[in-house]
Formats: sequence, C-alpha cells, structure tokens
Amino acid sequence: MFSFPRPRVTGFAALYIVTIGALLPGLSMAQPATESREALQAAIHQLLNEDQYSNAIWGVKVVDLSTSDVLFARHTNKSMMPASNAKLYTTAAALDQLGPDFQYETTLYSDGNITDGILDGNLIVRGSGDPTIGDRYSDDDPTLIFRNWAKALKDLGIKQIAGDIIGDDDLFDDLSLGYGWSWDDEPYYYSAEISALTFYDNSIRFIIEGQQEGMPAKLRWDPFNTSYVDVVNKSMTVPPDSSDDIDYTRPRNFNTIEAISEIYPAEIDTSYITVSNPTAYFTHVLREVLIQEGIVVLGRPVDVDELSIKPSKKALNKLLSHHSPPLSEMIVILNKESQNLYAELLIRTLGIHMPVPGLESDDSSAERGLKVANETHGRARVDTSRIKLLDGSGLSRMNLVTADMTANLLAYMWDHKDTRVQQAYYDSMPVGGVDGTLEDRFRRSPTYRNVRAKTGTLTGASALSGYVSSAAGTPLLFVIMCNNYTVKTSAVRRTQNALVTLLARYRQ
Repeated sequence: MFSFPRPRVTGFAALYIVTIGALLPGLSMAQPATESREALQAAIHQLLNEDQYSNAIWGVKVVDLSTSDVLFARHTNKSMMPASNAKLYTTAAALDQLGPDFQYETTLYSDGNITDGILDGNLIVRGSGDPTIGDRYSDDDPTLIFRNWAKALKDLGIKQIAGDIIGDDDLFDDLSLGYGWSWDDEPYYYSAEISALTFYDNSIRFIIEGQQEGMPAKLRWDPFNTSYVDVVNKSMTVPPDSSDDIDYTRPRNFNTIEAISEIYPAEIDTSYITVSNPTAYFTHVLREVLIQEGIVVLGRPVDVDELSIKPSKKALNKLLSHHSPPLSEMIVILNKESQNLYAELLIRTLGIHMPVPGLESDDSSAERGLKVANETHGRARVDTSRIKLLDGSGLSRMNLVTADMTANLLAYMWDHKDTRVQQAYYDSMPVGGVDGTLEDRFRRSPTYRNVRAKTGTLTGASALSGYVSSAAGTPLLFVIMCNNYTVKTSAVRRTQNALVTLLARYRQ
C-alpha cells in the first residue's frame, strides 16, 4: 500500500481539540472535542441531527484503513442517489480491468488510391471512444490534433480529397444520452451527447461580451465560429444595477443555438453548449480544418449512419492513427473536473474491451459496460445484487448505491494488489483547497491538501467520499451522502466539510 500523506501540523492544526462551532460558523459552540471515538461519534451525530435536515436522510460511514475498524456509521445500507460519486465506480472498474496504461486509438483510412496528389475516394475516421480529441482542459488550440492530421496527410502526398469525410462511430450504439437523464439538461455541457467519435467534449464554447446598455452583446464561438451551428444572438446589454442572466437554448436534435443572455457592459462570460450529432460535428470541423490547412476537399462531412452502403472494412487503406493519453491521465480530468462525458465513454469502452459472461446481444453499449464494471465491484465486496447503476457518470437520478458499497469500493482500491492502480485512483481525486471540485473547499489546516475526495451533486442529492489523514497520521476513508434535503446545497456542503474536519482532527 502506498504511503498516505501526513497533514501539515501548524499551530492551528496542533490544537487537536476544537469545537464544531470553530469549524463551522453558525453552529453550536458547545460541541464535544474529537479526542476519543465516542467524542467523534457524538460530534458527527450532532452535525447530522441539525433541524434543517429533519426531512433529509444521511448515509455516512467512516473507516480506519489501518485496522478496518468502523469509526462511524449511519444508514449505511440504505439505497441513495450517489450523483457524481458514481464516477468512483466507473474509474475503479476501468483502472482495475483496463489498467492505467490503456489508450484509445483513432484511425484514419481511405477507400481509394492516391494519384498525383489526389485521394480518389473517401477519408474515413474510425472512432474508439477517445474523449480527449480537442481537449478543452488544455490551453492548446482545440483543433491542434486535426491540424497535425492535415500535415500527416500532406506528408503522404495528399493535396485533394475527391470523396467525403466519413465519421465511423459504430463501435458504440446510437443512444446519445444516458438512461434517465433530464431532457432540460441537454443544451448544457454536463449532458453532452455520447459518440465513439468525440471532439471538444461535443460542445461549442461561447464567449459573450457586454457592449453599451441597450445593445446586443458581442458574441463569438469556438472552434473558429464553425458553421456547424446556427447562432441567433438575442442577448442584451443591461444596466449594472439590474440583474444579469447568462443562458442559451438549443432545441432537441437541432443545432440552432440562441443566446438569450442579459449581461452587463464590459462583462465577459464563457459557456459551453452541446451539439446534436457529435459524429457529424467531428467530421464537419475536421473538413474545415483540412481546407484551412490547404487540402482541397470536394466531398461532404458525413456520419456513417447516413450512408445506405457503408465502406467495406476489407477494402480500406490505413493512413494514420492517433493515440490518447494513458487512462491514468484521463481519469484525472474525469474525477477532478467531474467530467460526465469522459465517464460515459469509459463505461462503454469497458463493454467493448472486457466482455464477460452474461452479456446479451441486445444490451446497449452502456449496459454492457456496467455489467463488465460489476466484475470489479464484486471483487470489492460490493453487493452487486442490490447496486443500481444505469450510467457511468451519475447524472441519472435512477442510480442507487449505499454508503457500505462505496466504502467497500474505496477500501478495495486503497489496498489494490497493483500499486500503480492504487496510486492512479488516489491521484485522480480532487485535492482539498487545491484543485478540481474541491478547489474552493478545505482551504484551512488540517484539511488543506489532506483531503482527497470525489464530490457529487444533483438537486436534492449531495455526496462526498474519499480519504483523509487523522491528526495522528491514520488513514481514514469516509462516505458522506445526503438525499432528499430541501435546504441549500451549500448548507449540506458546510456540514460535509465540518465532518471531514472532525476526522482530520481525530487523535486516535
């Protein structure tokens, strides 16, 4: 087992004995200290028993990883919505079965010969589910990979493509959204459509800038104001003493995007809005880039599903291939940024690469992947007869897990027989006060840089699960789930923060 980082012990952290009131302003100052297990349990109970949670349910489990002792448990066998804590299950299964070095391969083929600089046929791009093409989390041009492909094609002598740019996404089925996802989430980046060919998170980046009061805002979009979308600017610049509202609409199955934002003068906002048919988006932008780079393309950008006769795999000539970063790097984005699309592509990838007994021919790509993932979950002593996961990201409100299940999963990954899998899983989690979804939480000692945990948020559901080191240097795992609450989510997060801080100050 890899070594657990010890928290920094400053004068503030070394006090050890502290009341809940000092941890969380507004709570009672009369809370007990956390020098004994009994005091810790009493303090946690007092946090969870606040009147504001009388209509909510908490599922909480805390385990000493050095002894496997359960330090605290409440409703640990009750099924609850995990929200993005579901990503813990997806990434654990992927690392466990595919390994940290796994890479996606995207391949370019032709179905014709190259003569006098002309490709007399189509350019076919076959996707494998790579989520990183046009990665929006880097500072690079999102079309950089496409531009590299253009250079490689020119190096092969191709100056003109007589046929179409065909996107082959047939590795996965054509179900573009997860089971149970909300229809009104579809325009927003966290509900991007799913395809084996993915570019720029299957979204468009909009940059809107307020102008003079009463005038429409200035609007541009990436990549390079692509013509794949029709943009209608209905925005308005409003006075600074009024309320602003940044929003966009996109009708289902269409790529007409309306900017209906109200924005202040000189205010700048960036939003990511999804597109319909990611495969067509991929080929459309690729064609635009090839032309920009000096390759004449006479044909159209095409989704392979539009063709009555698909290109024969036996008659294709391989031109070049592109490999993704290793899985150990991809899951850093997945967990730290809580990236839904990465998780959905990964769960489908499991179903393709790791078949197991019990798969049915009519299973969807997601169903196959979830069945494969259960092989890992079973090894982690998760009760697979009771777990209910319908997607890889946690966006579905129909997912159900228990605190016991998540605790068992975290314990399994902590002691995984492959130390590289252990470390990759641990490193993928947001760090308290530092990055990802915990960048603005746990910014004070003793939790600063000491907490590694995955968040999860849906309306009425909030979760935080991961690892923390106690004041004595003991590694602890915790699962904190709250469902059916009607207070603000910020209140639930403050309680989660206070609970984890108690663990970081626990002395035994």
